[in-house]
Amino acid sequence: MTGLVSAERGVGETALVDALPEVAVVLFAAVTHLADPWFLFGLLAVAYWFAGDRLAASPRRAGATAIAVVTCAYAAVALGKAWFALPRPPGAMPPADVPTWLPALLTGWYEAQVLSDGFGFPSGHATGGAAAYLALALVYDRAWTGGRRLLAAGVVAVAVAASRVVIEVHYLVDVVAGLAVGAGTVGLALWLAGDPRVRRRSASPADRRDPTTELDPAPAFLLAAVVSLAAAGVALAGGHTGEVVEAGIGIATGVGGAVGWRLVAGDESSVPVGIAVPALAVTGALWVGAYALADSVVVTLTATTAAVVAVVALPALPERIGAVRPDRDAGGWSDGNN
Repeated sequence: MTGLVSAERGVGETALVDALPEVAVVLFAAVTHLADPWFLFGLLAVAYWFAGDRLAASPRRAGATAIAVVTCAYAAVALGKAWFALPRPPGAMPPADVPTWLPALLTGWYEAQVLSDGFGFPSGHATGGAAAYLALALVYDRAWTGGRRLLAAGVVAVAVAASRVVIEVHYLVDVVAGLAVGAGTVGLALWLAGDPRVRRRSASPADRRDPTTELDPAPAFLLAAVVSLAAAGVALAGGHTGEVVEAGIGIATGVGGAVGWRLVAGDESSVPVGIAVPALAVTGALWVGAYALADSVVVTLTATTAAVVAVVALPALPERIGAVRPDRDAGGWSDGNN
């Protein structure tokens, strides 16, 4: 199976990239941030917490499903990279060719973008970008028109995929495969979530008009955990330590998402800013800690699981706080029904 894709898989794209002006490469190095995992999960979390019914009939179900879709996409990437174990292009290895005109303040940033280790097939940025932006276009179905949403999603996903080739951290086949895997993951995850548009089942007019009202992201989260578990097994068998950690994070994210969703009814209002801001700080710290302490698998998995449970369960927190708030008039505790 690993022979299906060759380590020498370039098709001449490197020569084309080398002919580009340096300013174009720097611009594409910035574009690639649009599919950094931290950016995508931050974007999805904000949409999940704050989206209203102008964007979807059931914004909480829509948002959680989008998070589950991208979790599945990264699980597929982890399995693919561990399975094929193919190197990145030589341009991803140090030293970086930093433009002489680039300000010294941006030198470290640029080097971090154009240098990358780990395996290269399929592209995680292309996969995650395709999955995230296509999922957002589909689940928030009240924004713009369907054609505009899909066009915008496609433009951003392709731009991100192109950026990975331009900065020479991936071959063209890596990003094409990533786009395909990302799009396919969206279809499968939405099918698992019960989207009537994907299942093509007989649906009531209300379901066809508001397809997000019955979405259940839990099966997609659990699929991500299972695929990540398989990726961990493949990586462990191949002795790929870095991929074992990435797969472990995928397991924790899938399990954490499924657990967090059990605490949510799905019809909650948007999260108040006063709760969201400290929650973002806490979950962000947990994410940073998970990656900073990647040499301790137990700590990494624990921190990741806690962060994802917190993100997914947060919409239920305001109501739960209200259910146990002090009753100032009675001097006791209110059950929230007064």
